[in-house]
Amino acid sequence: MSKIEDKIVIQVQKAITELFGQEIDSSSIALQNTRKDIEGDFTLVVFSFVKLTKKSPEETAQLIGEYLKKHMKEIDSFQVLKGFLNFTLHHQYWMTFLQKASEENNYGTTLPDESEPVVVEYSSPNTNKPLHLGHIRNNLLGYSLAQILEASGKKTYKVNLVNDRGIHICKSMLAWMKWGNGETPESSKKKGDKLVGDYYVLFETALRKEAQALKETHNYDDENARNNAPLMQEARELLRKWEARDPDVFKIWKTMNGWVYRGFDSTYQRLGVSFDKIYYESDTYLMGKKIVLDGLEKSAFFKKEDGSVWADLTNEGLDEKLLLRADGTSVYITQDIGTAQLRFDDYNPGKMIYVVGNEQNYHFEVLKKALKKLEKPYTDHLHHLSYGMVELPQGKMKSREGTVVDADDLMDEMYKTARKTTEELGKIEGFSEEEKENLFHIIGMGALKYFILKVDPKKNMLFNPEESIDFNGNTGPFIQYTHARIRSIIRKAEEKGIADKNFDPLKVVINIKEKNLIRSLYNFPQIVQDAAADMSPALIANYVYELAKEFNQFYHDYSVLNEPDENISLFRLKLSGLTSKVIKTAMDMLGIEVPERM
Repeated sequence: MSKIEDKIVIQVQKAITELFGQEIDSSSIALQNTRKDIEGDFTLVVFSFVKLTKKSPEETAQLIGEYLKKHMKEIDSFQVLKGFLNFTLHHQYWMTFLQKASEENNYGTTLPDESEPVVVEYSSPNTNKPLHLGHIRNNLLGYSLAQILEASGKKTYKVNLVNDRGIHICKSMLAWMKWGNGETPESSKKKGDKLVGDYYVLFETALRKEAQALKETHNYDDENARNNAPLMQEARELLRKWEARDPDVFKIWKTMNGWVYRGFDSTYQRLGVSFDKIYYESDTYLMGKKIVLDGLEKSAFFKKEDGSVWADLTNEGLDEKLLLRADGTSVYITQDIGTAQLRFDDYNPGKMIYVVGNEQNYHFEVLKKALKKLEKPYTDHLHHLSYGMVELPQGKMKSREGTVVDADDLMDEMYKTARKTTEELGKIEGFSEEEKENLFHIIGMGALKYFILKVDPKKNMLFNPEESIDFNGNTGPFIQYTHARIRSIIRKAEEKGIADKNFDPLKVVINIKEKNLIRSLYNFPQIVQDAAADMSPALIANYVYELAKEFNQFYHDYSVLNEPDENISLFRLKLSGLTSKVIKTAMDMLGIEVPERM
C-alpha cells in the first residue's frame, strides 16, 4: 500500500483496540479506493468488525470515522453508507502529493535490488520459420513483463531460448537439400528466416502427398501415414546424423540457421525487443541428456525395453513421459531440463518465468514434476505465464500450411495504416519527411503493441489492425495523442517562461475533475506493483488509458495556460506535467514510444 493507506490501517487498528478493546490484524482490514459515483477518497469496509464491536455496521463505522478524523490531520470529512466508511482527504494532502511526485525523476517505479533476480524467457522461436503474429504477442508480453518487474524493484534478466535443433529443423534442411538448388537469401532476395520457412512449408506439402498415398495403399490412419512416409524417415535420419555431428549435415545446419538469425535480429529490432542472453537448444539439450541419464542411474526415471528413457508421473496425476528416444535422441522436455539447470547456474534466480502459450500447459506441468523427481532445488521457482492464442477474423493460423500472419508483413501493414489514418486526420502539419516517417512508425507500432497488451494475457484474443489504429477509444494512438497534447502545452509554457514556476497550494481549491486526475496519478505506484505481482501488462495498459481519458475530460472543461488566475494555471501546469511523465513511464513499460508532437 501507499503511505496514506498504511497510516489509515494503523489508525483503524488503534481505533478497534481503544474503542472496543479488541486486537485486529492489518490483513483483515479491507481498505479500497472510493467509487467515483460516491463522495470520498478511500472506503473502509466495516462488516467484518461487527462481531468484535457488538454494534451495527453503521454505528461501528460512525465511531471509527470519528476516531480517525480526530487522530489524522489528513482526513477532512467522512460519511457512513450502510457498512461502508468513506473518507475524504484534505485538499492540502493532494497538493503536497502533487508537488512531491512532480519532483521525483522516476515517480511510480522502484530501483531494483540485487537479491533473488527474476529470469523471464520469451520469444523461443524455431529456426524453421519466420516470426509470426503469435510470436509478436509472446515477445511483447515477455518484454513488457520484464520492464514491469524491473520497475517494481526486481532485478530482471530477459532471456531467449532458440529452438535450433530437432526434427522440425531437419524438415527445412531436407527440403532445401532436395529441392533448393543452392538457393540463398542473396540469390532469392528474401529474408533468411522467410526462405527457410518456405522450405518447411514445401516439406509439409510433399509429406502430405506421401502420407495420402500410404493411406490409400496401406490403409494407415493419419498419424501412421505421416510417420511411415519416406520423407519423414529421411528427416529422422538427418536428425540422427546431426546429433552424431556429421560434418556435412552440421555445415548445412549452421548455414541455414545463420540465415534465420539475421532475419530474426531484423524483426526483433523493428519490434523493439531485446534480450540479455540467448540460449540455444543445440547447447542445452546436451546438459538435459546428462541430467536425464544421471536421473536414470538414481532411479528417478526408468528405461523401457527399446532403450528409451521415461519419467513415471502417474502418481502425480499425469502419465508416463518420454525423455530420451530409443535411438538416444532428445525431445523438447530434455532441453528444458538442461536449460533450467543452466539458468539456475547463471543467475540463481528467485523466479524463472516462461512466457509460453497455453497449448504448452501440460508440458510445463511435466517439466516441474520431472525436476521434482530429480530433487532440483529450483523446482518451485519455475512459473509458466500461460497466455491465450491470437486469432484473426478469418480464424487460426497454421505454420505447416503457411497460413500464418508474418510478423514483418504485419508491421508493414501497421505502418501503412498509421500513415493513411494520420494523413487523413491532418496531424502532421509542419513535419519534415523524416519526422513523418518516424511518427508513422511510432504510431503503427504503438497501435499494434497496445492492442495486444491491453488484453489479459490468459485470454485468447482477436487481432484487428484497423480497430487498433483508431485515435479514439482504448487504443495506443489515443494515449500517444494525449501525451503529445500535454507536451504541446508544456512547450508553450516554456516559451512563456513559466514552466518551472511553483504554485501556492494554500490558494488552490481543486475541482472534481482535477481531483480525479490527481487520484489516478496517486494510484500509479500501486498499479505497477499489482501488474508485477499478477504478471499482467494489461493492468498497466488499461490504467494508462484511464489516465489519458481522465486528462482529456479535465482538459475539455478547464484551460491550463489561459486560466486568468495565475496560481491555478501553474497548478494545472504541474498536474499536466506529472500526467505526461506517468503516461510516458507507463508506456515505456509496454515498450511503446510516445511522440512529443503529432
